[in-house]
Amino acid sequence: MLIVSVLATYLAYTYDINYQLDLTLLSIAMVFPLVFSIRGSFRRREKALQHLSKFRSALKTVNYLIISNLNVTEESKTEMGNILVEISEEMMVHLRAKHDNTKDLDEIINKVHQFILAQGETLSRGVRDKVFRFMKDLHESVENLHAINTHRTPISLKAYCKIFIYIFPVIYAPSIISTIGPEVNPSITYFVVILTEFILISLFNIQDQLEYPFDDDIDDIKIDTFKINR
Repeated sequence: MLIVSVLATYLAYTYDINYQLDLTLLSIAMVFPLVFSIRGSFRRREKALQHLSKFRSALKTVNYLIISNLNVTEESKTEMGNILVEISEEMMVHLRAKHDNTKDLDEIINKVHQFILAQGETLSRGVRDKVFRFMKDLHESVENLHAINTHRTPISLKAYCKIFIYIFPVIYAPSIISTIGPEVNPSITYFVVILTEFILISLFNIQDQLEYPFDDDIDDIKIDTFKINR
């Protein structure tokens, strides 16, 4: 983008291109969708934090229901604990993987249902109902996190912003030359154009980073802190 800015300004000076242009509409056409995308990405990040908290809370509660039941053997309690840890680990792997396939995760979560059925009359109906109620919260959290991870900002909107950012110096440089005057030191024009373009591309990159909240990059969610065995 710096190269594009310098080249656009250089060509404007070389071929004496300058004109007065109201940049208000141009700014709205570019800045508004960019800010809208950043706000949407930030909201998705905050929602992801809520669902991760609910996910861990459901895992911990199910574990407490099982380990506090006197009718369940120590071996079965350990088995359930291992299943919940496996769910927690697989969820984090899935979020980092950025793919749509949830088969492995679904199979591990289904082990909880198989465990409850295998216990038979060991678990009372009340305990089973409580476990299934918190498993509902778990499933809801998993589905929401999966949706956040796979459905991102529309590609068409990102492409629109990126194209406009690349075109902007070509339109902006002649207008700045006309505003400050062709006789003024060109370094001022170069500085203004480069600075403006730097701000725009920085905002675009911030939005791109916020859009992937699970890949352990800058400002991303520390998802390992939401594991059941953190």
